[in-house]
Amino acid sequence: MTSMQVGVVFPQTEIEADAGAIRAYAEGVESLGFRHVLAYDHVLGADPAAHPGWSGFYDVNATFHEPLVLFGFLAGVTSLDLVTGVVILPQRQTVLVAKQAAEVDLLCGGRLRLGVGLGWNVVEYDALAKDFTTRGRRLDQQIELMRRLWTERSITATDTDERVVGAGLAPLPVQRPIPIWFGGKSAAACRRIGRIGDGWIPNLTPGPELAAGWDVVVAAAEAAGRDPAAIGLEGRIKWTGDEDWFAAEAQRWADAGATHLSVDTMSAGLGPVDGHLAALSAAAKLLQLTAPRN
Repeated sequence: MTSMQVGVVFPQTEIEADAGAIRAYAEGVESLGFRHVLAYDHVLGADPAAHPGWSGFYDVNATFHEPLVLFGFLAGVTSLDLVTGVVILPQRQTVLVAKQAAEVDLLCGGRLRLGVGLGWNVVEYDALAKDFTTRGRRLDQQIELMRRLWTERSITATDTDERVVGAGLAPLPVQRPIPIWFGGKSAAACRRIGRIGDGWIPNLTPGPELAAGWDVVVAAAEAAGRDPAAIGLEGRIKWTGDEDWFAAEAQRWADAGATHLSVDTMSAGLGPVDGHLAALSAAAKLLQLTAPRN
């Protein structure tokens, strides 16, 4: 199991507006031997009172720190790898995300993995003045544009939704380009991962659906002349307190070929930071993680 790089899911909905708590959590995670922190993304929460029948996973009452700004803070207090899991890229300005990601990668010394996805929150898209219905087409354009911005001094791109004419980022990131991982589980998402992705962050558990999706990834990679073995796979395990189940689930992810694994304590009723760290301490022992040397 320890052949996988093991990290944690940042408990967005429990850590509120407290920079000290965020720092204590990150430092505690690192001291337990975890290697990365993965943060979910939502810019806005919908108010159910204004949207009758709202059935989204989160609403206006759920706290969410902006992941790239959060990572700028974490870059200064830990040596953890930083993973967005995932930024809803089509609702954001491509060049601005490329700039923010380049800055985070510079500040953390090249330890950023930029996970991106399409998202599901129409209310959020509307508020950010982006078309929800064309998000898939736009995402492909955005990936190409960002990779050029991260590797070229000056670019011109006028055949996309967002025009760049004779301009570039300075400073460039440490990683050129920054690795881009994708969320999603549809056939279209899996084909995109195979064609242009560095890794997959599926919202799935090990089993037939994951295996079928990975087959699509592999076929698309081979059709594009890419080595499927170079594409990473990030699993996630919800902490329930059942240690036997947790250990078995981690082994299932290892058997499925996961290169990375994140332990998710969010919404597990653990209260403040200490509760999350206590659960993660138990998980670290089960996963046989080794605390870093001082």
